[in-house]
Amino acid sequence: MIQIRPANERGGGDHGWLKTHHTFSFNDYWDPKWMGFRSLRVINEDWVAPNTGFPTHPHRDMEIITYVLEGKLEHKDSLGTGSVILPGDGQRMSAGSGIRHSEFNPSTTEPVHLLQIWIQPERAALPPSYEQKSFPESEKRGELRLIASRDAKDGSVKINQDAKLFVTLLKPGEEVSHELASGRHAWLQVAKGAVELNAKKLNQGDGAAISDEPKLTIKGAQDAEVLLFDLA
Repeated sequence: MIQIRPANERGGGDHGWLKTHHTFSFNDYWDPKWMGFRSLRVINEDWVAPNTGFPTHPHRDMEIITYVLEGKLEHKDSLGTGSVILPGDGQRMSAGSGIRHSEFNPSTTEPVHLLQIWIQPERAALPPSYEQKSFPESEKRGELRLIASRDAKDGSVKINQDAKLFVTLLKPGEEVSHELASGRHAWLQVAKGAVELNAKKLNQGDGAAISDEPKLTIKGAQDAEVLLFDLA
């Protein structure tokens, strides 16, 4: 079964410095039909204006993944981490027992376009931690590249949940496939372009909740960048 979450039905708004779309209920946006999917709790698509950002704020008991699509994002946290997240990087912050962080667009001219992803951890009050790795475009082109997993397989960043996050870049007509083990579920998010998922058309910003589908075939309809979550 594939249930499509259309991009134009998401929540969010335009706050001047921040334009945001919420796939699931978040902050002031609440939809009882879309409270998350399995352990996946948040997918926010954000555009942050130049020289602005999120001031220091707290989190706890959440695996937070930031995936930059265009521009760059400066990260600072209470662990002493200071980094710049670039397009295609795999970045994970485990909030655990508590962490404070800020996110800022250091450009004076260009917005930053990103996906903010929250995954519920398997246990509460884990030690907070941070990890960031670069995944070259060549490793995602026409391939499902694992960038986050519980066992840090294939050089992916480690998350504290039985979940895997893959990213692929597809040209029109290019195709990748993924088999779901028995009892597993998936979420597909179209970050850029358009694809066909098991012959169902999805455009930029669309998502899809997937259950009882043993094999997924993702085919580029336009130049596309796609995130695929394999979930317990």
